[in-house]
Amino acid sequence: MNTADISVSAQQPLLTQPVPIDENCSGHRWSAQDEAQLAKLIAVIAMGQASYAAYILKELLPAAPAFTDENLRAEAKRHLTVQEDGKQPRTGYPRWQRDGFIFEAISWIAARQTHGARALLKDPHVSATSQGLDGLMIELADDKSEVTSTTIFEDKCTDNPRKTFLEKVIPALLERHLNRRSAELVATASVLLRMAGVDDAAAARLSAAVMNRTQRRYRAAFAVPAELDSQEERRKLFKGYEALEGISSDRRIGASLIVTGKLRDWFDELALRAIAYLDELDAGEA
Repeated sequence: MNTADISVSAQQPLLTQPVPIDENCSGHRWSAQDEAQLAKLIAVIAMGQASYAAYILKELLPAAPAFTDENLRAEAKRHLTVQEDGKQPRTGYPRWQRDGFIFEAISWIAARQTHGARALLKDPHVSATSQGLDGLMIELADDKSEVTSTTIFEDKCTDNPRKTFLEKVIPALLERHLNRRSAELVATASVLLRMAGVDDAAAARLSAAVMNRTQRRYRAAFAVPAELDSQEERRKLFKGYEALEGISSDRRIGASLIVTGKLRDWFDELALRAIAYLDELDAGEA
């Protein structure tokens, strides 16, 4: 049962704003505005209810799941818990995987806030075995007759963002840019279009737009501590983005989530908040 009080409005969980980087790319800056709301939304997404999280963001409602269940809560808690040893039964996931899921959810929330309900967004991964495409956003004309823009996301939560950008993000985006990994994009786009009410034949036709590089944007996103929150540090981090040739700088986006304190400590605290909320739901259902 939805426990949100629909008579009460909430503020957006993130502050999002454009920031300068350099002549080769444009910047987005994210920071937590309401960490309690953010943690609850992450819990909702971990329960497999990203579509309802989108509704919450659109309507500015207090975060709560559309429905709850003991098994859903237990599964969500595993996604939010660190377990490095891999022993069975599994109670969590390696830190890189746990933090990666949380950051992908935050990236999705930022896109929802920035682009609104009209943007078609791939849901964050909730399967432990999911790999590949971090995120895809499609924007349609008002009459849904054409795709006006696509954005490919690469979301990385790492202790070495510069090395990761050079050695993992740029190679991955180059593969997309050269259309060497297009089947996954086309398939994902087709699903998003059908979910938006586009019929099967039109969805198949429109999904070809994700291969059109003139309509495509790329967004590389990293979580970084506050000491890296400056134009100079952003310039250092995203240096080399111009390797994606033939597009304007506004189509190469460098996004930074600014966290307070140590990076991993911040993710630990956010995960604990989300787990505490799931425990509240458990107690409320008892």
